[in-house]
Amino acid sequence: MSKKSLIQKNVKRKKLVKKFFNKRQFIKNAINQELSLAKKFHLHLKLQQLPLNSSPIRLKNRCMFSGRPKGFFRDFGISRHFLREMAHEGLLPGVFKASW
Repeated sequence: MSKKSLIQKNVKRKKLVKKFFNKRQFIKNAINQELSLAKKFHLHLKLQQLPLNSSPIRLKNRCMFSGRPKGFFRDFGISRHFLREMAHEGLLPGVFKASW
Protein backbone atom coordinates (compact mmCIF):
# COMPACT_ATOMS: atom_id res chain seq x y z
CA MET A 1 0.00 0.00 0.00
CA SER A 2 1.34 3.38 -0.99
CA LYS A 3 1.35 6.40 1.30
CA LYS A 4 -2.01 8.17 1.32
CA SER A 5 -0.31 11.54 0.85
CA LEU A 6 1.31 10.43 -2.43
CA ILE A 7 -1.99 9.09 -3.72
CA GLN A 8 -3.75 12.36 -2.83
CA LYS A 9 -0.98 14.39 -4.44
CA ASN A 10 -1.51 12.47 -7.68
CA VAL A 11 -5.29 13.02 -7.45
CA LYS A 12 -4.69 16.75 -7.04
CA ARG A 13 -2.39 16.74 -10.08
CA LYS A 14 -5.06 14.96 -12.16
CA LYS A 15 -7.56 17.68 -11.28
CA LEU A 16 -5.09 20.44 -12.22
CA VAL A 17 -4.22 18.74 -15.52
CA LYS A 18 -7.91 18.50 -16.37
CA LYS A 19 -8.56 22.11 -15.33
CA PHE A 20 -5.74 23.65 -17.38
CA PHE A 21 -5.75 21.23 -20.34
CA ASN A 22 -7.56 23.55 -22.78
CA LYS A 23 -5.54 26.59 -21.77
CA ARG A 24 -2.23 24.70 -22.19
CA GLN A 25 -3.27 23.37 -25.59
CA PHE A 26 -4.34 26.82 -26.76
CA ILE A 27 -0.98 28.35 -25.76
CA LYS A 28 1.01 25.48 -27.29
CA ASN A 29 -0.88 25.75 -30.58
CA ALA A 30 -0.30 29.51 -30.59
CA ILE A 31 3.44 28.92 -30.07
CA ASN A 32 3.57 26.49 -33.00
CA GLN A 33 1.72 28.87 -35.32
CA GLU A 34 3.59 32.03 -34.34
CA LEU A 35 6.44 33.19 -36.57
CA SER A 36 7.77 36.08 -34.52
CA LEU A 37 10.44 35.07 -32.02
CA ALA A 38 9.48 37.81 -29.55
CA LYS A 39 5.84 36.69 -29.52
CA LYS A 40 6.90 33.07 -29.09
CA PHE A 41 8.98 34.10 -26.09
CA HIS A 42 5.98 35.94 -24.62
CA LEU A 43 3.78 32.85 -25.11
CA HIS A 44 6.41 30.64 -23.44
CA LEU A 45 6.33 32.97 -20.44
CA LYS A 46 2.53 32.59 -20.29
CA LEU A 47 2.94 28.82 -20.37
CA GLN A 48 5.47 28.97 -17.54
CA GLN A 49 3.07 30.98 -15.39
CA LEU A 50 0.62 28.07 -15.27
CA PRO A 51 0.95 25.77 -12.24
CA LEU A 52 3.72 23.18 -12.53
CA ASN A 53 1.38 20.35 -11.55
CA SER A 54 -0.96 21.19 -14.43
CA SER A 55 1.49 19.56 -16.82
CA PRO A 56 0.42 16.02 -17.77
CA ILE A 57 4.03 14.81 -17.70
CA ARG A 58 3.99 15.12 -13.88
CA LEU A 59 1.25 12.50 -13.49
CA LYS A 60 2.25 9.09 -12.21
CA ASN A 61 0.44 5.90 -13.16
CA ARG A 62 -0.76 4.19 -9.97
CA CYS A 63 -2.68 1.02 -9.20
CA MET A 64 -6.36 1.77 -8.57
CA PHE A 65 -6.45 -0.61 -5.59
CA SER A 66 -3.15 -0.16 -3.78
CA GLY A 67 -1.73 3.05 -5.26
CA ARG A 68 1.48 1.22 -6.13
CA PRO A 69 3.48 3.20 -8.75
CA LYS A 70 5.71 0.35 -9.94
CA GLY A 71 4.68 -2.73 -11.89
CA PHE A 72 1.71 -0.91 -13.41
CA PHE A 73 -0.19 -2.48 -16.32
CA ARG A 74 -1.84 0.22 -18.42
CA ASP A 75 -4.31 -2.14 -20.06
CA PHE A 76 -5.93 -2.91 -16.72
CA GLY A 77 -4.94 0.08 -14.55
CA ILE A 78 -3.63 -2.16 -11.79
CA SER A 79 -0.27 -3.35 -10.49
CA ARG A 80 1.26 -6.75 -11.20
CA HIS A 81 0.24 -8.11 -7.78
CA PHE A 82 -3.44 -7.46 -8.29
CA LEU A 83 -3.23 -8.52 -11.94
CA ARG A 84 -1.96 -11.93 -10.86
CA GLU A 85 -4.58 -12.36 -8.12
CA MET A 86 -7.46 -11.30 -10.35
CA ALA A 87 -6.25 -13.46 -13.25
CA HIS A 88 -6.14 -16.54 -11.01
CA GLU A 89 -9.67 -15.82 -9.79
CA GLY A 90 -10.89 -15.38 -13.37
CA LEU A 91 -11.93 -11.75 -12.87
CA LEU A 92 -10.06 -10.50 -15.94
CA PRO A 93 -11.68 -11.64 -19.20
CA GLY A 94 -9.28 -13.17 -21.70
CA VAL A 95 -6.43 -13.46 -19.19
CA PHE A 96 -5.31 -16.88 -17.99
CA LYS A 97 -2.25 -18.45 -16.51
CA ALA A 98 0.24 -19.71 -19.04
CA SER A 99 1.40 -23.31 -18.84
CA TRP A 100 3.80 -25.14 -21.12
